[in-house]
Amino acid sequence: MSNPQRRDFLVGAFAVAAATQCGAGAVAGDPTFMNNVPDPLLAGKELPTFKFALEKSEGKVSGKSFGKEATVEQLPISKGIAGVSMKLEPGVMRELHWHATAAEWAFVLNGQVRTTVIGPQGYAETNDFGPGDVWYFPRGHGHMLECLGDKPCYFILIFDNGYFSEFGTFSITDWIGHVPKALLAKNFGLPESAFDGFPKEEVYFARGAVPPAEQSVPLQGRKLPPLTHKYELLGQAPHATFKGGREWRVDSSRFPISKTMTGVILDLDPGALRELHWHPNADEWEYVIEGTISVTMFGSHGRYRTETMGKGDVGYIPQGYGHSIENIGDKPCRVLIGLNSGTYETIDLSQWIAGNPADVLATNFGKPAALFDKFPKKDVFIAPKEASKE
Repeated sequence: MSNPQRRDFLVGAFAVAAATQCGAGAVAGDPTFMNNVPDPLLAGKELPTFKFALEKSEGKVSGKSFGKEATVEQLPISKGIAGVSMKLEPGVMRELHWHATAAEWAFVLNGQVRTTVIGPQGYAETNDFGPGDVWYFPRGHGHMLECLGDKPCYFILIFDNGYFSEFGTFSITDWIGHVPKALLAKNFGLPESAFDGFPKEEVYFARGAVPPAEQSVPLQGRKLPPLTHKYELLGQAPHATFKGGREWRVDSSRFPISKTMTGVILDLDPGALRELHWHPNADEWEYVIEGTISVTMFGSHGRYRTETMGKGDVGYIPQGYGHSIENIGDKPCRVLIGLNSGTYETIDLSQWIAGNPADVLATNFGKPAALFDKFPKKDVFIAPKEASKE
């Protein structure tokens, strides 16, 4: 094979592999990362802000229901993940819709939510969710969200594409409202008059009666999918418990349908630190549920940035960038973390140090080998407020 032929073959093979991986949801973040093309926003002499005050933003408001979003438009660094804070009043539904460019992962903070979702082959599932529960809807699957009961519901949505809002929400009223009645009549085998009075524009938040406590049966009857869309995250024991906090984690190994997203609830006691680490396979999106935290980010060439975040703030760390989360308040904090990979991977700084012999570390840092015998011999993960005095 000549050099030009070999070059063309390698370029073509790379393109096929990239397309295959992207289609499977295996690649996180900005796809230019694969080609080693620097992101102009991250290639400067200083790191950009990675914080956005989500709950202080205006958003889309209808009565006492709202949706507030953090996409690349509001937080330019967040190209790999977007998020929405949403509240629904009793009797309000986020209408039937789908996202052509993003999967949806959600965590319920307050109230009760009912969802329906339909996928290929007509599989449909209705689920009821309470605080601490999670749902996942694959990219392109049609769904709706409605408040269940007589109290408002409140939840956080996380999407595996920072651009999703700009390109991606398709609503059923918007579609039907712009299709000629003759075409609708032919599609459904009904007279054109059946579509008189249908909305002409997107409804977004639909209002009606409070849903019945018992789930209604779909028009087609029940045709459940092979994998459920629901996971009771806080209904499980913590994934791990430490002196300074605890962590709940769910990825595709526990929630098989969630092929492109991992979710974490991180509780830190006052003064505790989620140690310096990085994720080799995913971007990280953070939402502060309670407390005040200090988040650091390291981006090579001496670039380092710290942001203080409070309740309702969002943070974003690009794939591969070093970072830490510290509770700097006097009360416990809780952080919701979303990662745009269905497989959880992390490399912690203490783990990295412990994975090397003392002589290697001595040469690297120019210090006596005996010093490193005092370092942790295993992964710290969460460091408590009081450090060892030895």
